[in-house]
Order: sequence, then structure tokens, then C-alpha cells
Amino acid sequence: MLPDRQAYLNQRRLTRIVSGLCLLFACLIWILTTSPTPVVLAQITPETSVDTTSAALADRPNIIVIMVDDLGWRDTSIYGSKSSRTPHIDALAARGVIFTQAYSSSSLDEPSRASLLTGKWPARLKLTQSRELNPGEILEPSLPQTALSHISMITPTSRTQLPGDELTAAEILQNAGYATAFMGEWNLGENASQPENQGFSHVVCSSPLTSQPQFAGQHADDLLTQQAINWMETNSKEPFFLNLWYQSVGAPFQAPSGDIQQARTLADPSQDPQQAPVMAAMIAALDQRVGLIVAALERLQLTQRTIIVFTSDNGGNMTDTIEGDLLTSNRPLRGGKGSMYEGGSRVPLIVVWPGVATPARSCDDAVSAVDLLPTLVDMARGTIPAGHQIDGVSLKPALTGATGFDRGAIFHHYPHYNPTTGTTPAISVRSENMKLIRFFGGHVTQTDRIEVYDLQNDPGERINLARSRRDEIVRLTNLIQNFLIETRALVPQKNPNFERPQQGWATGADAEVEDGELVLKRSGDRPILFETYDVPHVNRQLRLRLPLKTSSRMEGRVMWSTASEPSFTQNRQAKFAATQTGEWETHEITLPVQDLLTGIRIEFGRGNSDLSLGWIRAELIDGNLVKEWQFGEVESE
Repeated sequence: MLPDRQAYLNQRRLTRIVSGLCLLFACLIWILTTSPTPVVLAQITPETSVDTTSAALADRPNIIVIMVDDLGWRDTSIYGSKSSRTPHIDALAARGVIFTQAYSSSSLDEPSRASLLTGKWPARLKLTQSRELNPGEILEPSLPQTALSHISMITPTSRTQLPGDELTAAEILQNAGYATAFMGEWNLGENASQPENQGFSHVVCSSPLTSQPQFAGQHADDLLTQQAINWMETNSKEPFFLNLWYQSVGAPFQAPSGDIQQARTLADPSQDPQQAPVMAAMIAALDQRVGLIVAALERLQLTQRTIIVFTSDNGGNMTDTIEGDLLTSNRPLRGGKGSMYEGGSRVPLIVVWPGVATPARSCDDAVSAVDLLPTLVDMARGTIPAGHQIDGVSLKPALTGATGFDRGAIFHHYPHYNPTTGTTPAISVRSENMKLIRFFGGHVTQTDRIEVYDLQNDPGERINLARSRRDEIVRLTNLIQNFLIETRALVPQKNPNFERPQQGWATGADAEVEDGELVLKRSGDRPILFETYDVPHVNRQLRLRLPLKTSSRMEGRVMWSTASEPSFTQNRQAKFAATQTGEWETHEITLPVQDLLTGIRIEFGRGNSDLSLGWIRAELIDGNLVKEWQFGEVESE
């Protein structure tokens, strides 16, 4: 057993020196005896703890963690998809516990993966941003002194890789006598952060194939599946810990044409908001790979002593499109990957634990990926070193159906801007069935904006209870404050160079607001300009929706300014026309924004009558609301 953290680290340093020599020897043999392959293979002699005996090891279960890139909460048929057929994943669920309210630790992949391996919140790791949105190599995050003038908050940098001295589940299990393997998409850094330096004895990385998933007629994930089966065969006589992290169903979005056509014939838009045949075909391929892993376990007679954990690194991708269709839909949940709403971090979680977890049972307990490390160690009857801090709790009580289980509050800390999804710096907490989201500097006054939702009655987060549930605001805000202090999280600060945009909308016309309805009065037949700089932070296609009433026909246009082109110009405009007279008519205007949005101007063309507006809403192409303007503050210039 491991008596304390320091002794463990001393043993770990010695083991890494020996492991490094073994790695060099193994790589030389591999280079000489194999032909080039599309995977990077590293083999290291596994560590074993000095007090581990063969008899004790023989009684320990194998553990397989299958994590899928960008698989949404409802992307499999067991979770409600009608467009994706996943019989093998459904069969897996029939043997285990299906969690209906499981969360990744972040709505983005790298922070979530690091948290799963370490049992720590991303805020504690200071790894809170995707590498794609955080370029460069950042080992020690910091908070800059200033930011560009159109950004209200100074946001911290994020680590770009998992610190080499972090203790992982693989290292704990390796010291408990387990053979350990990592196969798939790592994305957690190089050198000391590589999987072979984080407790994995056998490594097959697919990341060099990210831009080319098809190789010699095989998909990278198919090769990973075969490598995983080969490794299980080699290590079938001892307990093993296999992390199989598939790069699908993330980008690039490709599938065999025959599978796409079959998915297209099965699609039923009237029954399911998921309408992308390419994604359905990719999920079908994923399902086949899961089936091959399960079949191999049966062939090796390992089924009854192998635990399988199936999950995703974040919510479904609802920003990219393929063949004109959104990749997926997380509805009824709001938002998707990169969002602070439920669709960003609610993920599938299936746990098969033969003889312990009740088969085919649905569990409604709210749990987090940060809980997987202590759960895995509990499953393996391992030991977390004394004094080592983790944030997760073991899910064994939830898996066995124990009453009264509550893992406590679940946090998501994202102190950054994400122009892809319009997400601004924020932190959220879920406690019991209530959720609070605090958007740092969410108002143009640089004060925080609060949203509160009752997830039991409103899982789609459509009704903000911030004005009516002051009691919950106090309770949940206290949880957030304690969390930020305890984890020493980096928190955004007000930007002293911020040039406050004009709050709300401004117009040159006389304007009157009554009962939420805005009336813009004509001066002769001249056009009316209506503009705002209080806009969502997005850099992609946006859709404006506005109900309009006028007594005469009229044409109008919408123009927008961006960070690189701050003026309203005719080369960035979208036109619309009012055809109803005297009746409310809702207009939908698509803005093909490609750079960071900074302003919107609506020009109501010439006419001989006043105009009435009900509200204006800005939505992403998936229909998710990113900004709403209710007319209570309109200034006449």
C-alpha cells in the first residue's frame, strides 16, 4: 500500500527513469520489426506495487473506459435518438446502469479529459480552455493586465497541457498491479504530459491522424479498436485498465457513402430534431466498434470480470454543419459544446459492473466526470495516497442503488470568451435541482449577470427565475464563492480600457415604450435607423427574429460591424420586407457573420406610417438564444 504522498512520488520518479530506458529499448525493437503504421506506439514495462500478490490481483476486475469525442447526451438510441441506431450500445446499457443526469467536467474536451484522469475540477487544474481557442504552449496560466477596448472583462490564460506531476487514475491503478493502456485522442500535451508519462504502460495515439482519419481503407478508430483487442488478448491473464478514447464523432465529419445513404433512409425529421445523416452514420460506426470490444471480451471469457464505462468528453456539437444540416441536436436541453447551458456538459454515462451494479437500471442522480477517478480506484480496490486532494466522490452508492446518495454541488468554471458559441466568461453551480449561472461582466456596466433555473421542471433552461428566487441566488452564490476560494480559480476582472457600448438600442426617431411595445415615429417618409453595440460575442452566422407592425409596406435591411471592420457598410447587409399592413409580422433575418460581432444596425426603409416592435432576439443557427432585447431602455439621439 502507499503510506503517504511523498513516498509515492519518490517511487514514481525512480519508476519513470526505468520506464524511460524500457521505452527506448521497446521503440528500437518496434522500428526494426514493423512496417510504418498510422499510429504512434509506445510500450513501457508496467509498474507493480511491492506488496501486490498474484492471488490478490486475480480477484480484481478489468476496467475499460470508452470516451467518445463530442457525443451528445441524446445521440444514442438508448438516450432518445430516433435518427441514430445503436444496438450494441443499447445492449451495453441493458447490462449496466444508465445515468440520465451525468455531466462532463467542462463543455470543452481538454479540460474535461484532464479532470476525468485526475479527479480534480478544471478550475483547480487551471486548465479551463480548449487548446484550439488557447494557442501556444502555456504551462503556467496568468491574468493579463488589460484587454482590447471592446471586451469588458480581462480573462485569464489557461494551461495547454496536463501538468506532469499530476497524479492520474492510471498511475494509481498501475501501482495497484494493473496493466495500463491508453489508445486514442490525447490532446493533453507533450513531453512530461504524454500518456506514457502519466501512468500508461502501452500507448497508441491517434492524434497525428486528426486531419486524415482514413488510412489504407481503414478509419483510425477502427485501427484503435483492433489494437485494443490485441492488447486485451495479450493481457487477459492479469487485471488491466484500458482507456479507449475515440476521436469520432468529432471532426473531421466523414463516413462511408453507403452508411450515409442508409442513415438518410432511416431519418424522420418529423420525429427527431437530429437530421444529419453523416453524423448518424458516424454514430453507427461507433456502435459497431463498441460491439467488437464487447464481443472480444466474450471470446476471451472476460465479460463477467470486466467493468465498462462509456461516456463522452462534452455535449453534442451544435455549431458545425455538414451538408447544410446541424451535426446534432441536444433538445430538449439548451445549447451544445462550449455552452454553459445543459446541452454543453450533459453527457451519456453507462457503467457496467458485473455482480455489483444493477443491470438495466436508470439512475437520475446528478454526477460528474470528476467522480470517475475515485470510482475507478474503488472498483479496483486501490488506494489514493494519503493527503492527495481530489474533488470527486465514488459513485459506488449510485451504482448499487443506495438511497440518499448525493455527490454534492456540481461546478463548471469557464473564465473565457468563446466566439464560436457566444459564451462569455461564466461559472455555474448545480445543487439539488437548482442551477445558477453567473456571467462575469455580463452587463455593459461590467457587473455580473445572473440566471437561475429549476432543472426538474425546466430542463431546457427556458425560464430564468433570477427575479423570483432570491433565496436560491443567495444559497448558490455562496457555493460559488467558496468554490472559487477553495480551488484558487483564476477569475476574470474588469477591463480598465473597456469602452462601454451604448446600452440597449438607440435611434434618431422619436420613440415611445408602452407595455413592452416600442413605437418608432416617422418624420416624413424618411428611413429610421435603429442600432446597438450591446451585442453577443459571436463570430459565426446569427439569426435575428423580431415582430414588426406597420400600416404600410416597407423594405428594410440589417447591417453589422465587426472587430476588424468597425463601420456599418453595404457589403455586410441582409434585407427584409414588411408585407402585412396593420398586423404583427415576425421577421427572421440571417446575418452571415464571420468575424467577432461588435454592432448591429437596422434600417427601416421609407414609408408613411410609424413602426411597432415587440422584441428582438439573436439566435445561433441551431435556434439557441444568445441575446434578447426587451424594450424598456431606448434612447433617442
